Amino acid sequence: MRALIAAAIAWCLPAAVAQVHRYGRFEQSFTAAQDYADPLAGVRVTVEFIGPGGLARRALAFWDGGRAWRVRFSPERTGRWRYRTVASEVSDAGLHGRTGQFAVVDYRGSNPLYRRGAPRLSANRRYFVQADGTPWFWLSCTGWNSALRSTREEWEDYLADRAAKKFTAVQFVMTQWRAGRADERGQVAFTGVEPIAVNPDFFRRMDEKFDALNTHGLVAAPVLLWALTSRDRESPGVSLPASEAARLAGYMAARYGAHHTLWILGGDGDYIGPNAERWKAIGRAAFPAELDPRPATLHPGGMRDPWPEYKDEPWVGFFTYQSGHGNNAAKWKWNATEGPARGWKIEPPRPVIDAEPNYEGHLDYHERKEVGDAQVRRAAYYSLLSAPPAGVTYGAHGIWFWSRTAEVPLDHPRTGVALPWRECLNYPGAGQMKVLREFFDSIAWWRLRPDRTLLADDPPDPEFRAWPMPARADDGGFAVIYLPANPSVRLNLSSFRGAVSATWVDPRSGRREQGPVWKPDPDVTAAAPGPGDWLLYLKLK
Repeated sequence: MRALIAAAIAWCLPAAVAQVHRYGRFEQSFTAAQDYADPLAGVRVTVEFIGPGGLARRALAFWDGGRAWRVRFSPERTGRWRYRTVASEVSDAGLHGRTGQFAVVDYRGSNPLYRRGAPRLSANRRYFVQADGTPWFWLSCTGWNSALRSTREEWEDYLADRAAKKFTAVQFVMTQWRAGRADERGQVAFTGVEPIAVNPDFFRRMDEKFDALNTHGLVAAPVLLWALTSRDRESPGVSLPASEAARLAGYMAARYGAHHTLWILGGDGDYIGPNAERWKAIGRAAFPAELDPRPATLHPGGMRDPWPEYKDEPWVGFFTYQSGHGNNAAKWKWNATEGPARGWKIEPPRPVIDAEPNYEGHLDYHERKEVGDAQVRRAAYYSLLSAPPAGVTYGAHGIWFWSRTAEVPLDHPRTGVALPWRECLNYPGAGQMKVLREFFDSIAWWRLRPDRTLLADDPPDPEFRAWPMPARADDGGFAVIYLPANPSVRLNLSSFRGAVSATWVDPRSGRREQGPVWKPDPDVTAAAPGPGDWLLYLKLK
């Protein structure tokens, strides 16, 4: 029936009317009637879209060089759509009062983003769902320099690998910053300070990177304004005045807001105290509520929690943290009991995500040893189970910097030598992220809540390196416990309403081993099948 309706819509519209599939991208260009010395400040072009049933949406057009302007829009309903432009410079007949229409049809392919829509907040605001209500699990790879430095072929190879390993997103930096002074062709995103001038050629190349991400079923998680600088103050989050930083971020939001994105406004910054009002103002300007923007966040510096100051900001859709690259007791305690463990209790709630745990191959900051897959797993599961899980990020040392030779990353002397990025694709920890995703896909992970009453006792662990991490479904039907090092744990199963079956899951391989069935009991000892870390899955029979 839907196919017949879509065909009828297409037949009734003029032959020249464009067609786009639902959750895809409609794009229309406009030509200004005059030149603007400062196109970002000289004129603002809002495009009003009216869809089936009178559904109204707005998007901002963006300048694309010379007198060229474009608008991009992702429609969520099939049928006929109309648009009309409203320019702040009403005398410009090329930009003001332009009208048109297009047809939106059902998507017929297998790409999950185009089948189900972009991630948004769930009804309870604790995790992401796609437009059709399907829970969406954030499993992101840290490719800070990946979009800047990769060739087209390299980018395709990287995305294909991450999609095959069941990653769902990629984090990357959009402009020049402290570890990436220009893109692969030597171009920069903008020049100047007050005012800035954006470089459309730079962003046309970045267009291809966004398109390829979504084509591979991956969500873009771009950092718009890196906020930790080096001596050259090249990172725009700190080098630009707030008004110009907001203008740059708003330009990128307009250009890529129709892609499947989750925004990271600032990267690695200090957003608290005197800096909070600056970042609140930038966020409000870059993501105005009337445009219904994709969810946005800030990426804080290591082991920092700015979120109590931002809990009422309308543009903040989710909270991210950085448990960081340490390996001492303070780091592991923060990883297990602070950060997400505190953030999920803030009201109104948001999804909470550790967006920078230990990078594989990176030197840890305390013992100065190379981080291995066991440390990566511990950081990931600590982060996931210390809060209602919404997802977690993985990082590899050579991939975030996009090394092509063995080298120490620019302005990061304490991180150690990064191997070439292709050699890092198959680090053990990267493959184990696929195991992690497959395990969570096998359960209703969005129902989990931290629950330490599942433990008969909390074994003393001053280093927090072997701390069990228990979580139980909100309906009491199942539970998950991560054991990072201890081969056994004492459980309190008295709150279960009946017998409980146990399954051990090896987080290295995904191998499952059936355990016993226990009656509700306040003191049950569960012994893992072998050494190392394990997941224990408990299910009410």
